[in-house]
Amino acid sequence: MSIQRFMLAEDSSYATPYYVVKGKKSGPNMMIVAGIHGDELGSILAAQKLVHSFQAKQMHIHKGTLIIVPIVNKRAYLKRKRGDSVDLNRTFPQTSAQSAKHPLSSALFQLAKRYKPTWYLDLHEANGLSQKNPKRLGQTLITNPGNRCVPKLRYIINRMNSSIENRSHHFNLRLREKKGSSRTAVARILKAQAVTVETCWSLNRTLRVNYQYEIITRFLTKSGLL
Repeated sequence: MSIQRFMLAEDSSYATPYYVVKGKKSGPNMMIVAGIHGDELGSILAAQKLVHSFQAKQMHIHKGTLIIVPIVNKRAYLKRKRGDSVDLNRTFPQTSAQSAKHPLSSALFQLAKRYKPTWYLDLHEANGLSQKNPKRLGQTLITNPGNRCVPKLRYIINRMNSSIENRSHHFNLRLREKKGSSRTAVARILKAQAVTVETCWSLNRTLRVNYQYEIITRFLTKSGLL
């Protein structure tokens, strides 16, 4: 296994590191991004924890390639704001003929185009518990209607919920398009199995990080990288 550090949007004010972890054998590509919204700290910390796990050799990719962008929107993150003047997650291309509407979303989408991931996880946080209010997105896995990953998401949700004693923290599946989002762009244009992971902001931060990290690990296992 090897791990390398690179810069996304290098030589610009949006520059932010990303990591490429390669197994010894060929296999699927997975891309994990966090911090598209700079104030969603649980997801960012989970992505950073994942990087540290590989650097410390506590986790190993056996086959395939994993691309991790722990803090996409670093300028917003440093201000602890959702966005730096715009909501970055509304600026990704909506068709193959369109360009992204922001230099940072353009750089991230070009990175995805280069690796053509089989799986794409976009880590986020949301208000409210979906188990208590179906209109809320906290504790959900979201994908586009008709995406081929739906059966695998149901499996992962069932496995997660069986390990969560507090039923109000259980995860639920949501099927929806979000125009301009990174998940919908990668699903539509690159035909990836693309998923938004949402934990609930009101929960303890350590608990949120643990939920995100466990979900990531389950996806890595299910996809065959671990």
